[in-house]
Amino acid sequence: MANLDPFKDHFILLCEAGFVAVNQADEDAATKLFKASALLKPENTLPKVGQGYMHMMKLELKQACNLFDEVLTKEPDNEMAKTFLGLSYALTSSDVAKGEKLLTDSATKSDDPMVKKLATSALDFVDEFIKKAPSPMEMGKVKEKKKEKGKEK
Repeated sequence: MANLDPFKDHFILLCEAGFVAVNQADEDAATKLFKASALLKPENTLPKVGQGYMHMMKLELKQACNLFDEVLTKEPDNEMAKTFLGLSYALTSSDVAKGEKLLTDSATKSDDPMVKKLATSALDFVDEFIKKAPSPMEMGKVKEKKKEKGKEK
């Protein structure tokens, strides 16, 4: 294998470019950038957080949760992974409470103001759209009741 030492200082640039590629919906580029950065520093968890972020943005929540859990197993104090894991759980119908707990922890205990802001925004989103909005099943029941009432008249 080639000597990668001259490129070690490119690690953070590749990770940042990977996050930008995710935000541009360029999955192929993001995957390649995260893999390249992982080659430069295999011990660093940021590329795995990036891959989890990519899955979360595609709403592949199970894969995202698995990656964030792996990061937190290695680095229990990784605030970014914990916040993204909380958001991923909050978007999963069966784990909303678990996600809220993680997001609340991040919003109150994090030292990073950007992580606090993300966690707070995510909690607001959960309150506004996840917890209060009727599920598609409930909407179907509401429509059925309206049809039944219309037939009675």
